[in-house]
Amino acid sequence: MMDEIQREFCKSHGIGFSPPEADSILGVSLNVKTDILPINGLRHLPSRGTSGWYIWAGDDFSPEDDGFFQPLHYSHISMWNPLVIKYLALPPGWRFLTDGSYEDIWFDKELLIE
Repeated sequence: MMDEIQREFCKSHGIGFSPPEADSILGVSLNVKTDILPINGLRHLPSRGTSGWYIWAGDDFSPEDDGFFQPLHYSHISMWNPLVIKYLALPPGWRFLTDGSYEDIWFDKELLIE
């Protein structure tokens, strides 16, 4: 089901379809499980079993805080926040922001620099 939603989203925006590996890990802030909006996501290149995705809620972004992003298995993200599912097949270098009714997606080449 996730695959179909993601494939259609990418196709409708003319963007390549690049879903994470089924057993990959996302970096997700704990506040993604709350009602805090908007939801933000960015995707670096996958590395060492990770999908490259980092997802957080709200305007506060604290990647320097060691506990800000928690590892989450890709298959569990729908239980944390189903709003993000359709974006997760965007290729590395893409970002999204959504509150459920508003959405913005854009390419950020800086995300591809290692």
